[in-house]
Amino acid sequence: MKRPILAALFIALLYSFHPAEKTWVAIGDSITYLNDHKDETGNRVTKGYLTGVTEKISGLKYINQGHNGWTAVRIATEIDKLGITKADLYTIFLGTNDWWGGKPVGTIADYENNTGANTVNGAFRIIIDELRSLNKEAKIILITPMQRVDFVYINNFKNNAYGSYRDKNGQQLSQVTDAILDIGKKEGFAVVDLYHNKKLALPKLVKFKRLKDPKSGAYRNYPYPAFIDIPFNPEADEYPYPVDAIQMTYDGLHPSDAGYAVITEAVAKAIRRG
Repeated sequence: MKRPILAALFIALLYSFHPAEKTWVAIGDSITYLNDHKDETGNRVTKGYLTGVTEKISGLKYINQGHNGWTAVRIATEIDKLGITKADLYTIFLGTNDWWGGKPVGTIADYENNTGANTVNGAFRIIIDELRSLNKEAKIILITPMQRVDFVYINNFKNNAYGSYRDKNGQQLSQVTDAILDIGKKEGFAVVDLYHNKKLALPKLVKFKRLKDPKSGAYRNYPYPAFIDIPFNPEADEYPYPVDAIQMTYDGLHPSDAGYAVITEAVAKAIRRG
């Protein structure tokens, strides 16, 4: 009789130490979306940050609300249609597409006064208000954009963009980052600052960009920043980021396994801080 009782006590004790399952809704753009669509990376990615974080933190399950190519402004505009559910934890990882799309950053006053989805600041207010309406006790973590070098989509070379070493429509990507940092400070939210993470600095995003030498026409491997202003012809040139060029990104913008590992560590650390 003693053995069944001891076994039952052991099982009860084991369950008492098992953490209660918590739900994490990750709101983002393609960097979040690709966690569950690795085939769209040319299978260059094997593990995104959502999978990585849930492997590190027991009892945490994720819901992927990453939307490929979306801005914070669009998320805010269509938030009622996204089916975002009540959760214990929300992360917001947006901003790089707002910068490239020329969306005005605005000021912290746009956030404070809830001026609408015409600016990045105003969009974040709408998103955060929605999350609070779902669960006012939920933890909210903001994630700033990464820096980026020249992006060329692996599945469509015509889809390309220059990096954050240059402004777009008179705005720097750093201004989007500063807005997110200011919102985090105002609200007392943890902010994972990827923009200033030295492991994700511009020279570390790709090892090189393979382009035709304008003088000789022969392909050369140009490291950052030497490839800036070297022309790329999407109609005729080879893909400029062969496998050997992969470093913290595989295409100049989207993280590689190494890049996702850096993001995973930073996000997991912010979650553990409670």
